[in-house]
Amino acid sequence: MPVLAFLLIQCQALSAGVYFFRCPVCNNKDKFQNEMLRMGIHIPERDASWELEENAYQDLLQCYQHCDARRCLCKNGRDYSEPDSKWEIKRCQYCGSSGTHLACSLLTSWEQNWECIECRTILAKPNVFIASNRLLWFSFRSPKMMCHNGFTQCPQLDPPPPNNRLLTPSPLISPSARNLSLRKSQLRVQKREVSNILRELRSQINNKPTRLNINKQNLWDSALKGFQKRNFIPSNTIEVKYIDGKNKIEMDICHSSKEDFFRLLMLHLQNSPLFEGNSSKNLSFDSQALKDDLYYEAGKMIAVSLVHGGPSPSFFSKTLFNCLVYGTENVKPTVDDVADVDVLQTIKKIKSAQTLSCLECAVSDCSEYLASIGCLKPVTALSDKAMLVNEILHYHVIKRTLLPFESFRQGLETLGVLEKMQLNPDAFRSILCDKPEKLSAKLLGDLFTNHSLPGADTTRTLDFWMGYLQETADGESAVTLEDILVFATGVHNIPPIGFDPEPTIKFLRIKYPVGKRQLNCLELPITKSYEKFKRILDFAIRNTLRIETEIH
Repeated sequence: MPVLAFLLIQCQALSAGVYFFRCPVCNNKDKFQNEMLRMGIHIPERDASWELEENAYQDLLQCYQHCDARRCLCKNGRDYSEPDSKWEIKRCQYCGSSGTHLACSLLTSWEQNWECIECRTILAKPNVFIASNRLLWFSFRSPKMMCHNGFTQCPQLDPPPPNNRLLTPSPLISPSARNLSLRKSQLRVQKREVSNILRELRSQINNKPTRLNINKQNLWDSALKGFQKRNFIPSNTIEVKYIDGKNKIEMDICHSSKEDFFRLLMLHLQNSPLFEGNSSKNLSFDSQALKDDLYYEAGKMIAVSLVHGGPSPSFFSKTLFNCLVYGTENVKPTVDDVADVDVLQTIKKIKSAQTLSCLECAVSDCSEYLASIGCLKPVTALSDKAMLVNEILHYHVIKRTLLPFESFRQGLETLGVLEKMQLNPDAFRSILCDKPEKLSAKLLGDLFTNHSLPGADTTRTLDFWMGYLQETADGESAVTLEDILVFATGVHNIPPIGFDPEPTIKFLRIKYPVGKRQLNCLELPITKSYEKFKRILDFAIRNTLRIETEIH
């Protein structure tokens, strides 16, 4: 046995001890230990080192005590729990890893069952079955087959037909899946943090209105005209009115002109010549735009959009963001920041040189360009190519665009946005560099707070609603999750600042769903069957959005 392998196995034996030392491939214990003893491996007769650590499993003895309701009503915070009161925390009856104050989820007593949004979403899916360790089958019924008392276990525990889908929990979570889950969790925390920061900045906004008359056919010019007016004050309340080619105001039946305007404006900026790159963009150099102060206006528009409830641009490169937050002198650009094909070719030619003579030839071929940017110098060693590439990157990405960058940075100072970015870089990076979180059934279900009175009809319709969201997410509906959000609130994505007022949902005895966008309130009809519930929502949402599209 090689010495290194011997030492590694000996370390494993010392750590695992006689009770846990086994083959890492097949998990065999007896044969493996006998063979290792024959080869001279010492196996101490004691417990494993991780079992001897004091309080190693202390965390497993703690119960989950946190309110995860969308809006926590407890003045003492989400971690407060007072037994035998409405502020006692009730854990999910299925997973136990989510909780809510009784009052925050309209629970009237501790005995009343409660499921978290994740478990309710799973249970709402049709034809999903889970096998227990005793090989008994529990069928969680779809909202289409729901009883009046909500989700209860079926009295018959029959095995499912062979063609049904089986979901069995995986004993292991892959590192990539765990990292992805952790990343998503971190992003949610950061976006909650940036929402609170933007709401703090929103306190500067007064009630004095400033109207922007926007022509959709010429959105950029009309937006620029409005932002450059002397009487445009960013801290005033912004009102957006769409006008036609004859400057006549169009009727706003959507009650979402401002949000729609900021969405279209961010899309225009993303594709404008002020920026370059594919999905992650840096500033370009446009002498005419610099002369017209367009970089400053672009920065101001982004700051105003964030504070006034619009979307974030979500297309900043990490290099651009870091320059804004940490200063250009502290940032090192990469090849991914270069959008110019000729410059990329030059860098590629220099980097691919394998000998000093090849490097000299590459420098000679690019000498005209290198001289124009002040990077032409004799190379004396192959290692000089790394320094040369870094100088080219620094010039092209940072030095070349210093004037546009300074103008853009000044624009972002509007309403104190840049200062907050520099104080909270991780939070703002999540909205300026990362794409908005993709809508999911869980995200949308968690977004709306239920303001209906408790009762059997409300419980049944709430289950219908969760099932409808899950089927929509799975592509089994005539509409999309984005359509539902637009119908209820008028926006296509959840804005970084959040909603004001917070979205609510009500279950009423009405014929068709109603989206009250000014209140962010979604009113849904109470029905006896899931099929009817789904048919009504599909019809109302699809046709409402179609009519709005035809009008505009």
